[in-house]
Amino acid sequence: MDEQTDQTPQPDETALSQCPMGTDGVRRRALLAGATGAVVASVGGLALSSEAGAVAGAASPAEAAGPAKRWAHAAGVLRGSDVAVRAGRDKEGRFGVMFKDAQGFAPPDDLLTKLAAQMGEPDSQNPFDLDNPRVPAGFTFLGQFIDHDMTLDRTPVPDQEVDPLALTNFDTPLFDLGSLYGRGPDRDPGLYEPGGTGRMRVVRNEHGVDDLPRQADGTALVGDHRNDENLIISQLHLLFAKFHNRCLDTGVARTLADAQRLTRWHFQWIIVHDFLERLVGADVVARFLDGRGKVKREFYKPKNPHRPMMPIEYSVAAYRFGHSMVRAAYLMNARTTPPVVAPIFGAEGADLRGSRPLPARLEIDWQHFFDVPGRPAGPRNQARRIDTKLSRPLFDLPATVVADAMTSLAERNLLRGKRLGLPAGQDVATRMGVTALTNTQLGLPDPANPGWSGKAPLWFYILRESELQANGERLGAVGGRLVAEVILGILDADKASYLHARPDFVPAQPIATTKGTFLMGDLITFAQGLR
Repeated sequence: MDEQTDQTPQPDETALSQCPMGTDGVRRRALLAGATGAVVASVGGLALSSEAGAVAGAASPAEAAGPAKRWAHAAGVLRGSDVAVRAGRDKEGRFGVMFKDAQGFAPPDDLLTKLAAQMGEPDSQNPFDLDNPRVPAGFTFLGQFIDHDMTLDRTPVPDQEVDPLALTNFDTPLFDLGSLYGRGPDRDPGLYEPGGTGRMRVVRNEHGVDDLPRQADGTALVGDHRNDENLIISQLHLLFAKFHNRCLDTGVARTLADAQRLTRWHFQWIIVHDFLERLVGADVVARFLDGRGKVKREFYKPKNPHRPMMPIEYSVAAYRFGHSMVRAAYLMNARTTPPVVAPIFGAEGADLRGSRPLPARLEIDWQHFFDVPGRPAGPRNQARRIDTKLSRPLFDLPATVVADAMTSLAERNLLRGKRLGLPAGQDVATRMGVTALTNTQLGLPDPANPGWSGKAPLWFYILRESELQANGERLGAVGGRLVAEVILGILDADKASYLHARPDFVPAQPIATTKGTFLMGDLITFAQGLR
């Protein structure tokens, strides 16, 4: 859930108006990390050590071929995210402010730099103690996938240029899998099988494994290039394409529109009943969503309910909780001895950088990322706890991610929050009716320094709140409610979502093993034909 520069948009956005879900949604972040130097991955009770340049199961020369591509993370301000400081806190467009009467928090930069300096994982701590027993690591990347879908923006460049604050020309945020379906088969035919079958295109690549269709330079043909930035998110994208195809293969869908609707609705169900319930808690979800599919609004009340803005409190702070969940390296499969463990950032060909054909050695066995029914329970990658400690590769970003001297993702996040006018954590808590944590409780450096004004940056506040209130296993009171209310509010604004189109919808056989129960492991089981 990292910052992104605006991607090059498509020429226009009219084609999807003919699809059941309407137009694509707005875009933003990513959830990536890496490993440089020595990597220690604690996975499901195993300590798996590797060097970034010589990871277990080394890449063959053929698999390592191809130029390294610079990733677009931590590289700029998103169009419109500076609306509060440039147009006023009352303005709304692509972005807006949820708590408009809360002023931007602007402590001195040197205090933010000192705070960022203490936000790295300790090298001496037992790596198993850093793991979140409640959350398998796959949810880190599912969060990235969800974010990309919500924040995809195809606004034509000329329209962006005349509307730099994205007040009128922007895509509406939706959970409609625009990153998967693009602009439809007529305008993005490379995403689909030819012949009008309605199936998504899945290829057997040069390494003998299923992959996304790719161009000559190795980049994938996808509706959102961000879903090709690392080999975990690209394989998650591939998984949803396979789910779509299985809907057609099994006869539960007969047309492209049917398969899209089923895939979207099951994706939305997982957002609510697996992702949110796991990361904010079922009690927080129930606070905003009743048993009839009605969403309650407390503070997220966009002026235009048909084109809801994304609050900067959510996009620049709360949803960036995922940064702290990222591991330095991941167990991909245990098909060899030793098992294949790969860093996200490391030696070219050995790490998980994307925009290249999937190497066979880095093909994922999903039981290492999610609980998959009928598959071995371990070893499994667990997400890191939601806390104020970033994994070392995120704490010190490599040159493949940033080209300037500021390599600390924590520092970039804290300074960006100040520049974009984020309110303080205590100000948000007070307005939400939550007892605010003090700077001493939060562990800020020099908490009584007048530069802090007795307050703390919202992003740091949300991470530390999770540590103090939930041992880092889920978000706390402020963070959990912010994330849940915005995501459910976006889903509620979409009249084609299952909450509106069919509020009594529940997954059923043959897609779900048990009616009304459908988690990521069930999606994997159906998509891969495991039963």
